[in-house]
Amino acid sequence: MTDKEIQKEWYEGGENYTTAINEMVEFGEKNGWDNWKGEEPTDNRSHLADSVIEKLREANNNGTVDSFREQYPPSHSPLIKYFEDKGQSIEQLFFIEDEKIVFIVGASYEERQVYLLDNKTLIKLDNSIQAIGKSMRNNIFAVKVAGTIVTTKGWQGETIEVFNIDEIDEYGMTIMTPFNDGERVLCVTTEGTFIVSKGTIKMINPIPDPNDDEWEPYVSMENGTLSNDNRYIVVGDQSVNHRILTADGEQIGEIGPQSSYPHFCLFSADDEQLISNSCHFYNGMTIGVNSSEFHGLEVDEYDEDGDYIVIDDGMRVYVGLATKDYYILGDAYGYIRACNKEGRCIWRHFLGSTIGGIAISDDEKTLWVGSCTGIIHKLRLGGGHRDTHTIGSGDHYEDFRLILWKGEDKELWW
Repeated sequence: MTDKEIQKEWYEGGENYTTAINEMVEFGEKNGWDNWKGEEPTDNRSHLADSVIEKLREANNNGTVDSFREQYPPSHSPLIKYFEDKGQSIEQLFFIEDEKIVFIVGASYEERQVYLLDNKTLIKLDNSIQAIGKSMRNNIFAVKVAGTIVTTKGWQGETIEVFNIDEIDEYGMTIMTPFNDGERVLCVTTEGTFIVSKGTIKMINPIPDPNDDEWEPYVSMENGTLSNDNRYIVVGDQSVNHRILTADGEQIGEIGPQSSYPHFCLFSADDEQLISNSCHFYNGMTIGVNSSEFHGLEVDEYDEDGDYIVIDDGMRVYVGLATKDYYILGDAYGYIRACNKEGRCIWRHFLGSTIGGIAISDDEKTLWVGSCTGIIHKLRLGGGHRDTHTIGSGDHYEDFRLILWKGEDKELWW
């Protein structure tokens, strides 16, 4: 095929596929999926992937990425073989300031690498860093290196506290959230969830059995969060309901899964609502409960008449954040969705593959999203579509995709 033929087939094929997908999803959401009688659209451009990726590498070397993107808008499905071979998980994304974020490449059970991204300048940080975290308020950061967690005021700012964590050091750190004063850290690990304070490490999930001398934690799908004001902690895993705790770890409420397994939890920006997601394979359900009813709250498993609001009835949520108006949740299928506290979907936007990290600027206008494809997407929310290849109902402009693939000599921009 000539270059012109490749470009034409890539562009027109992607445009047709995007139009068909958007029409199908819009129909299904409005009329119910049982009423959709058409065939699911297919993207038949995978045979072009090698040529397009080679052209992308050339554009990066020649400084012509912007013009390349106009001719070859990025897509997900034609590149799946690259994601399977070269993709890696991007997690623990946190906004620093201006156009600057920090993030980690690698899952909790892998060797990790931390990067700082300042607009389009990528900086590889010290490879001794094993995990990073940010407080819900007050711009407190936490950094884990071997045997130690350090909290600072701002990224690499003045040190607040240094914690020795030798007894849990070998555990994979899934989520690490410093408290708003930097004096404690909530550590969600592959072997349990802990409150780390000066001289003390307290396990708060799962609950040890005092009558079993051989008791050991069994943890999978571990998750947890702090309320924005740090009054409450919520923890859960595959074997344990979402448990609502005080800041000291005392249980005051419990939320059973409305799908199979507790998988994610998050507070609204005003702390008036807690959402609890449970999953089954790639799907799930997210419900919301009022924070004013925490004390003594008991939501039973599969309780159709429970005192809660259905926020979403399809997503297996991996990551999320709360803006002043809604939640933005990332799922197993590669969608991010904005849902408000009443359970209305404001918009949806497809990126592809499991979403592993998400961060938003303080003015809530810029969103960074990372996935297991090894890609970070930078979106201008409400900025208008950049091209006719955007899958979703949101009106967002993608500034760039930063590709960090295994086996590549350097990063690629698209």
